[in-house]
Amino acid sequence: MIGDDGFLTLTVKMRVSPEQNRELLDLMKRYRSALNYSIIAVLNNKALTLSKAHKLLYRALREKFSLPSGIAASCYKEAISIAKSWISNPRKGKIPTAKSFRIWLRSGEYRIRDGFVEFFGIKLKIVGWDRRYDEYPNREARIVLKNNKFMLYIYKRIPKPSKYIPKGVLAVDINEKHIVVGNSRFEIRFKTAVKRAVHYKKLAEMLQKKYSFTRYMAWFRRSGINKRIRSFNKKVSSIIDDWVKKIAHEIVKLAKENQYAIVREDLTNLVEYLRNLQKDHKVALLILSYRKIGFWIDWQAEKNGVPVVAVEPKGTSRTCPKCNSRMVRKKGRIFGCSNCGFEADRDRVAIMNLEKLYRWEEPTPSTDLQVTDVKPNRWGKLVGKVEGYVMNRRGWFKHV
Repeated sequence: MIGDDGFLTLTVKMRVSPEQNRELLDLMKRYRSALNYSIIAVLNNKALTLSKAHKLLYRALREKFSLPSGIAASCYKEAISIAKSWISNPRKGKIPTAKSFRIWLRSGEYRIRDGFVEFFGIKLKIVGWDRRYDEYPNREARIVLKNNKFMLYIYKRIPKPSKYIPKGVLAVDINEKHIVVGNSRFEIRFKTAVKRAVHYKKLAEMLQKKYSFTRYMAWFRRSGINKRIRSFNKKVSSIIDDWVKKIAHEIVKLAKENQYAIVREDLTNLVEYLRNLQKDHKVALLILSYRKIGFWIDWQAEKNGVPVVAVEPKGTSRTCPKCNSRMVRKKGRIFGCSNCGFEADRDRVAIMNLEKLYRWEEPTPSTDLQVTDVKPNRWGKLVGKVEGYVMNRRGWFKHV
């Protein structure tokens, strides 16, 4: 999470192996029941403050669900958060309920010592430990049962690194099959994971369509087909999540190594445009999740001190970067300008236009980066080599 007070809130993920498996599972079941009870009570009694929720729920959570005092306080605190989120949602559905097994722990309710985490008499061995942020104090934590594995998530706050003054721009153009990054000097194409994700999406839809007839419904609920469909849909989400995090890391790493600023398209309202597309193309773009890509690029940039800005994407693929005239399609993805004769792949055109939207000046005490529609930048000769990348007839590609 990106904060405004000079700090970043991040989550350190660890796998834990419980020695008291039954005891922990029983506590998680009681916590889930208590949380659902608390959500309804908070909403019915409008107990949206800590003092009201404490008076209303603390004794019931201690006596009826046998929760320790600290976990009882965490329970009604989480119930307030869920209730407020539901109330503020303009598209209210059913009253929210907790389905997963988890326990929230406040900073003073657990401790990590000698490779174990201990809380309320329960001791868990830490199997995988991310030690990059050990120097920062632990804050809230939660124990989660996920895919039959117990995970420990610890929240920490780290100071934001200071942003450098960039020596150039790294533009990011997002498409269904490729993410293209570069500037007027070079161009790099990263394949997306959409094709692989769409494959599992179609498998799920095929099974759902095959067994959607009325005569199959009773058997469908009892069989493993329903479970198989959920596993395919979960696979789609996992593929995209893993790819998005990796590609954001690659983009920010490239920008940081070359001291570039990142300029990306602001695709927040893209869903309105997608409604007019064909189904297959629309599904692929929805699976790609532009918003998620933008979030992870911004997050990695904040964590590494890389300047980043989102700009209006309208016209970036069809406007001539040389004379600002409207370009027309020549063949396939090649566009040409009838005014000045410039021709290029539409991704190359978008990269050059995005670069124009980010102005860079010689660093002075009062200079800052601004987004504006100005002429292309010129700050040196064409770079003939980028470490880790090779050139072929289509442009720069990552060397494997």
